[in-house]
Amino acid sequence: MPKARSKRLSRGFGVLALLGGILVLAGVVGLAYAAFATLTTMLLFGWLLLIGGVVGLLHAVQSRASNYFWLGVVVAALNIAAGVVVIKMPVNAAAALTMFAALLFLTGGVFRLVGSLVVRGPQMAWTLLQGAFDLLLGILVLADWPHSSLYVIGTFISLALLFDGLGLIALGVGGRRAVRSVNSELDSQERSRE
Repeated sequence: MPKARSKRLSRGFGVLALLGGILVLAGVVGLAYAAFATLTTMLLFGWLLLIGGVVGLLHAVQSRASNYFWLGVVVAALNIAAGVVVIKMPVNAAAALTMFAALLFLTGGVFRLVGSLVVRGPQMAWTLLQGAFDLLLGILVLADWPHSSLYVIGTFISLALLFDGLGLIALGVGGRRAVRSVNSELDSQERSRE
C-alpha cells in the first residue's frame, strides 16, 4: 500500500515539474515576443473583465430581492464596459496600465527610500536597495512611455511565468527526490528487520 501511494505522490511531483517546464517555456517565448505577450495579456484581461461582468450581472439579477442589487448591477456594468474597452483598444489599455505601473513603482520607491531613512531598522540596506530599484524602474518605464507600454506588461507577465515555472520545477524535482529518499529509507528498514 505505501508503495502505491509513493508512486502516486512521485507522479504528482512529476506533473508539477512538467507544468513548471511549460510555464518556463511560455515565459521564455513571452520574453522573446514581449509585444505579442503584452497584447495577448491585455486581450485576456479584457475577456476576463467581460465574462466576470456578465457573471456578476447574472448574479445580481438572481439576487434582485437583496439590498445590494443596484450595487451589483453597477459593478457588473463597469466590468462589462471596461472589458469591452480593453478588448477593442488593447494598445491604449496597455499604455494606461503601463503608466499606472510606472507610477506605482515611483511612489513605492520613494516611500521605501524615505521609510528606510526614517526608521533605520535592521533591514535598512535592503529596503534602500529595493526603493532605489523601484524608483529606477519607474523612471525607466516613464522615460520611454508610451513606447514602453508595448513590452513592459508582456515582460513582467513573462518573467512571472518564468519564475513560477522554475519554482514548480524545483518543487517537483525536490519532491520526487524526497519521495525516493523516504522509499529507500523504508526499504533499508524492511531489510534490516528481515
